[in-house]
Amino acid sequence: MADVIQLLPDSIANQIAAGEVIQRPASMVKELLENAIDAGSTSIKLIVKEAGKTLVQVIDNGCGMSETDARMCFERHATSKIRESKDLFAIRTMGFRGEALASIAAIAQVEMRTRRQTDELGTRIVMEGSELKTQEACQCITGTNLSIKNLFYNVPVRRRFLKSNTVEMRHIMDEFQRIAIANPDIFFSLHHNNSEVFHLPAGNLRQRLVGIWGTNVNKKLVPLSEETDVIKIYGFIGKPQFSKRTRGEQLFFVNHRFIKSGYLNHAVMAAYEDLLQKDTYPLYAISIEMDPDRIDINVHPTKQEIKFDDERLVYNYLKVAIRHALGQNSITPMLDFDQEVGLSQPTLASSFGSRINQNQASPNQGNSNKGNYNPNNSADMDGERDANNLKNWRKLYEGVEMFDEAESTSDSEDDNTPDGAITIKSKWAKASELDDVGNSFSTNQKAPYQIHSKYIVSHIKSGYLLIDQQAAHERILFEHYLFMLQDQQAPTQKELFPKSVTVSPIQAPILREILPQINLLGIDIQEKEAGEFVIHGMPADWRGTTDEQKLVETLLQQYQSNIDLDLGINEKIARSMARSGAIKKGQSLTIPEMKELIDQLFACETPFKSPFGRNCFITYDLDELDKSFSS
Repeated sequence: MADVIQLLPDSIANQIAAGEVIQRPASMVKELLENAIDAGSTSIKLIVKEAGKTLVQVIDNGCGMSETDARMCFERHATSKIRESKDLFAIRTMGFRGEALASIAAIAQVEMRTRRQTDELGTRIVMEGSELKTQEACQCITGTNLSIKNLFYNVPVRRRFLKSNTVEMRHIMDEFQRIAIANPDIFFSLHHNNSEVFHLPAGNLRQRLVGIWGTNVNKKLVPLSEETDVIKIYGFIGKPQFSKRTRGEQLFFVNHRFIKSGYLNHAVMAAYEDLLQKDTYPLYAISIEMDPDRIDINVHPTKQEIKFDDERLVYNYLKVAIRHALGQNSITPMLDFDQEVGLSQPTLASSFGSRINQNQASPNQGNSNKGNYNPNNSADMDGERDANNLKNWRKLYEGVEMFDEAESTSDSEDDNTPDGAITIKSKWAKASELDDVGNSFSTNQKAPYQIHSKYIVSHIKSGYLLIDQQAAHERILFEHYLFMLQDQQAPTQKELFPKSVTVSPIQAPILREILPQINLLGIDIQEKEAGEFVIHGMPADWRGTTDEQKLVETLLQQYQSNIDLDLGINEKIARSMARSGAIKKGQSLTIPEMKELIDQLFACETPFKSPFGRNCFITYDLDELDKSFSS
C-alpha cells in the first residue's frame, strides 16, 4: 500500500493558519495595528473601504524594515519579538508568533512599502496568495505602509460567510477603539470610505475615552488608581447611575493588551454590589500592569485570553481598588424607605407614543419627589410619612371582606346547609362567567390586578392568566412599529425649537444608516454634522416631555445588541424601539391601563411571545389549582 501522509504545501498551510488568525477584516486590523505599535510608532492611520472587504490600509511612522526583513516578515513563524522558549514568559510586545502577515498574504493581495530612518530608499513588496509578485526599491517616508486588498479573494467560501458592511465595520471599530484606548499616548485616526470617523490626538486616558465614547461620557467617569509591589491598577469606572442594560463599554487591559475575562468582570460586579439596578452593567476601562512572568498570554490565537499565576490575588486587588475609588468619590447606596418601587414611574398611557415618552421621561418630574427627604421641613415630612404608611397599610387590606352579613344569614337558612354553619360568599358569586371566545379578556367583571408591579392577573373562564407586563408591552410595540415601517409613514408633530443630540463616533454611522426607518416612525431627525443630529419633530401621538438625547442613546444601544442577529433592518428597528419604549417591571398600572394592555396584547398577531422570545403570559387552570389543594 502506498504511503498516504505528505507535507502540505506552504500556500495551503498558510490558508489553514489564516482560518485561525484572520476570521474577518477586523482580525487584520487588530494584527496590523499591533505590529505598528510594536514598531514604536507615535502616529498610526487606518484606512478602510467597504468595511475592510475591499481595502484595509495601515500607515505608521515606526522604525520600518530593511529589505531582508521586509521579505522575511511574510514567512511563517518569522518574528523579531522572541528568540528562545523562555522569552514566551517575558513578552512585552503585542505580537510574537510571526503568523499574522503570512496568514494575511495567503488570503489577500498585499502591498507593503517600508523604510528605515537610516536608509535612503525603501522597499516595495507585493504578495498574492503567499506568492511573491514584486520586490523592488522605492521612495517612501519613514515607517511602514501596508495595504491589504480583496480579503478572501482566493477563498470565496470564506468571503460569503462575511456579514453585512454594518456588522463588519462595527467589529473593526471595536478592535480600533480597544487598541486606541490601550495606547492613549499614540495618535490614531480611522477613515472609512473617504470619510474620517476618528481623529484621536495623543493625550491622557480621559481625553481618549471622551474622543471615542463621546463628550457625554466625561461626567460618568470615576478615576481608578491603585499600585502595589505586585500589581498596578488604573483607569476609569462609571458612576452607578449611568449603568446600562446592555454590555459594550466594559474593557480590560493587561500590560496594554485587551483581554476578555468573565472572572475579572465578576470582581467588578461584586465591587458594585448594592449600587446597581438589576440587569444593568457599569462602563469601565481598567488597565492592569504586572510582571510578564506572572501571566501567560499564549493561550488563544487571538491573544485575548490570558492566565494569571494567582487569579485570586488579582480578583481581590481589583475589587478593593474599585470600592476604594467609589468610596473616595462618595458613591454609596442610598435607600429611600418611604417610596414604594414604581410609584414615581409614569403610567401606561392611551397611545403607543406616549408610552415610550412617559417611560423615558425624567424621574424628577411630576410627583416623584414626594418621597424625598427635605431637612428644612423634617416635621412635615415625618407627618406625611406616617400618614403614607397608615394609608399603605389600609390599602394593603382594601377590598378584603370576610363575608357579607346579610348574605351569610340568608344562606344559613337554606335547607341544604347544616344547622349553625356559616357560608362565606364572594361578592362576584352571581356574576356571569367570562366568555373568552372573542379574546375579550378585559371585559370580565373581575378587575385585573398587579403582583409586585411586575405581573398582571386576569381572570378567564377556566382559571386565570398571569401576564408579564413588560414582555406583553414589547410584543404590542413591536408589531405596531413593524406595521409603521412596512406599510405607512407615522404622522409627525414638528417641534417649535429643534433639539440637538450628540452621539459617539462609533454610533454615528449606525444612526446614519437607520435614519430612513426612524423617520418612518414619525421621528424627524436629520444629521447636522459629523456626530451631531437634530430632532425636528416627534410622533404626533407623543405626549408630555422627554429627553431626546436619552431616547436616541437607548435606541442605538438596543439596535447594536440586535445587529448580529440575522434579521431585516425593519425587524431590528422594531425590536429596538419596543425594548426602549416598553413599560418596565416595577411600574405601577391603573386598572384601565391594565385592561388596555390586555386588550391590545390579544389583538396582536402573535400574543404568546415577546419579540425577544419570552412568554407574554402563562395560563393557570382552575381544576389544576383545585387538585393542588386537595389532600
